Formats: sequence, C-alpha cells, structure tokens
Amino acid sequence: MSAPGLMLCDDLIFFSRVSGTARAAGLTVRMVRTAADLLAAARAAAPGGVILDVHNPGLDLPALLADLKAVCDPAPRVTAYGSHVEADVLRAARQAGCDRVMPRSQFVTELDAKIGEWLGANG
Repeated sequence: MSAPGLMLCDDLIFFSRVSGTARAAGLTVRMVRTAADLLAAARAAAPGGVILDVHNPGLDLPALLADLKAVCDPAPRVTAYGSHVEADVLRAARQAGCDRVMPRSQFVTELDAKIGEWLGANG
C-alpha cells in the first residue's frame, strides 16, 4: 500500500469529494488546513503526494515547497489547483516548483483518472 497523501485545503465538502475518489481507488488522503499542519504531517510520515489549493489563506508557496523538500526525502510530488481566472497565481505556483498546476475545473475533470498519480501511487 502506498503512503497516505496530504491535501491542503479549507473546504471540507470539496475534500470529501477528493477523499471519496481516493478511497474508491484504494488510497488514503488526509486533509490539513494550514501549511504548518502540512509540514507537521509530512514530518510524521512522508506523504506519497501532496494536493494543495493555491488560494489557501496565508499560503507562502515557495517557502512551503522549500520546507517540504527539507522534511521529506525524496520530496513528494505536489499537485496544485486554483481559480482559472487567476492565471497569475497559477503561473506563480508553477514557478514556485509545483509538479502539476491546473485550474480547479480541470482538477475535478481529471480527478478519477489521476488521483493515483497525484497521491504518488503511480510512480
């Protein structure tokens, strides 16, 4: 069984959708609400993958990614999603080093097919 994934978001309803899809695929994902919680969970058990909402309040994405690399070896794949109307925020997430960045609508469309990849189960 692969390591559990982590999802940084503050939307419990959306997380339920993602965790249900993960569960149906035989995977586990844990919700964290802050970057500090994400790092604490990653220290406790290196995640198979990380999914994050780039609009999480107070998120300093470059610092989070650097810290995540410092506490996990190897660093997990990071999939980020956000509003399609804020292209500059999505571009900044790519530049910060996220492995995959997409609008939330694309994330939802690809959820069933890609959840294993995003949570590190498929390589």
